[in-house]
Amino acid sequence: MSATIWSLLPPIVAIALALITKEVYLSLLVGILTGSLLFTQFHVLTAVETTVEIMGMKIGDNVNILIFLVLLGILVALITKSGASKAYGEWATARIKGERGALLATTALGMLIFVDDYFNCLTVGTVMRPVTDKYKISRAKLAYIIDATAAPICIIAPISSWAAAVGSSLPENSGIDGFNLFLRTIPFNLYALLTIIFMLFLIIRKVDFAAMKRYNEKVLTDGEETTVGSDELPIMGRGKVKDLILPIVVLVVLCICAMLYTGGILEGADVVTAFANCDSSLSLVLGSFFALVFTFVLYLGRKILTFEAFCESFVQGFRSMTPPIMILCLAWTLSGVCSADYMNIGGYVGNLVAGSSLVGILLPCLFFLIATGLAFSTGTSWGTFGILIPIALAILGTGDVSSLSVTVAAILAGAVCGDHISPISDTTILASAGAQCNHINHVSTQIPYALLVAACCFAGYLTAGIAGNGWAGLAVGVICLAVILAVITVNEKNTKSS
Repeated sequence: MSATIWSLLPPIVAIALALITKEVYLSLLVGILTGSLLFTQFHVLTAVETTVEIMGMKIGDNVNILIFLVLLGILVALITKSGASKAYGEWATARIKGERGALLATTALGMLIFVDDYFNCLTVGTVMRPVTDKYKISRAKLAYIIDATAAPICIIAPISSWAAAVGSSLPENSGIDGFNLFLRTIPFNLYALLTIIFMLFLIIRKVDFAAMKRYNEKVLTDGEETTVGSDELPIMGRGKVKDLILPIVVLVVLCICAMLYTGGILEGADVVTAFANCDSSLSLVLGSFFALVFTFVLYLGRKILTFEAFCESFVQGFRSMTPPIMILCLAWTLSGVCSADYMNIGGYVGNLVAGSSLVGILLPCLFFLIATGLAFSTGTSWGTFGILIPIALAILGTGDVSSLSVTVAAILAGAVCGDHISPISDTTILASAGAQCNHINHVSTQIPYALLVAACCFAGYLTAGIAGNGWAGLAVGVICLAVILAVITVNEKNTKSS
């Protein structure tokens, strides 16, 4: 049943169950077992063995991410226990005026941390959560802002782990430089650009609609909302604002330095090459480990925390990261079941695309839709563009770099869009974790926003294909979004006046 329409069943089962039952762990496990049973032709024992084998392999391949999450959880626990988060919240509240200011500050911080989306999600949530809580901004809204400034920023940032991943997706001897192709896609990555515009509009106009509006109104009515990992740690120190800022700044700087180091900067590689060749997950582990050492010296040297309190944070930090770690492990396993070695969703989708004669004006919008669906069903944007970019290159070749750039941009845009609306996406999971928001609440409130932007992207890529010009597609996408935002504004005014 590999590389057939049946290969779509495991993610469909997992996603449908997650949305219906709101139980993510069980839904993912059922989806995984469904894929294993299909792959092994319903031999139960072999299916369980296959599941364990895939899980062990995927956890082994991604162990650095898990270590990073644990180290970051410990760092967050330390900052909280030191009283630095409370001090920052009090400082920010005195200077940030109102809900709009808090959300704009969150957006600015998200845009500044562009090197990696995992790091972005957890760091922005940790730093800004106390401030947004002060202004009664729902955790779902915070999670949306975090998610909208994670992957969409990273996918248009030349110096990021995503740029390296895109560049490495091109087959060897393809005749085109991967990094240069990535740079060409930036102006035509409509989903990333339009999501940023859309998000800023919502913040500046203080507007929400659809599921997000209903959720915010429910939170205001109930006076509370369901949160995850929100057990408050006892404040045991008299930390100041600098005791939050210094560890975070050191963490950012050391992660960037570690990326340069793992990319071969000491072996003579230039900065761009070093970033392109870096091991981003290992770099995050190195950066977070030495940031933890720095925090140890900073806190104990100034007697902000006792040695015993510092050590207690190890268990507390690990515990706080247990929910995202569990979901990530299950999501990785599901993506493994769907991989080329097992159910081979990519092979099925690839055959559909390669066998299609619609390679002319419909190619950019076709690839956008396929990338969105593939990322949604597998929960991985990197895996999506890793599958589809070689296919696009095989269809278009390198003779028309302009058309190739627009098509690859459509793939990247669709990958991020599908990633945003997928309950099993690691970035979406980490955005929920960073905001300490119930995961299903985050997914259900974000989907309408993501789909609205996706509709504008589809119109843009259809125009780009018809006109043979990516700039025309960008213009149409922006115009479509502007029209929709104008309609939202009018409806909001009518609602307030009635």
